[in-house]
Amino acid sequence: QVQLVESGGGLVQPGGSLRLSCAASGSIRSISVMGWYRQAPEKQRELVATITSGGSTNYVDSVKGRFTISRDNAQNTVYLQMNSLKPEETALYYCYMRIGTPLYDNYWGQGTQVTVSS
Repeated sequence: QVQLVESGGGLVQPGGSLRLSCAASGSIRSISVMGWYRQAPEKQRELVATITSGGSTNYVDSVKGRFTISRDNAQNTVYLQMNSLKPEETALYYCYMRIGTPLYDNYWGQGTQVTVSS
């Protein structure tokens, strides 16, 4: 059984920074893609950033230059460094991993709340 546990959310002022972490545990053979999504109240879940096993990254246009996704393959962990946060980025942030056990499947974290407010 695979479990994803997120941490690092919280309350931050506009322009501030937060770093989210998500660690996977369980019977893991390999992890291909890792990523972060977010869902604001009454809005659809949207992709924020992804990173492949080879280190290639992809970002939604609105966060380019402010957010950085990274991963630690030895620790089965993905990070999201968020700088210059905006109030409209208040949302529940979910991590995502495509994990092979050995068959590949999609796994999600429970979500961590990020609130950007003065």
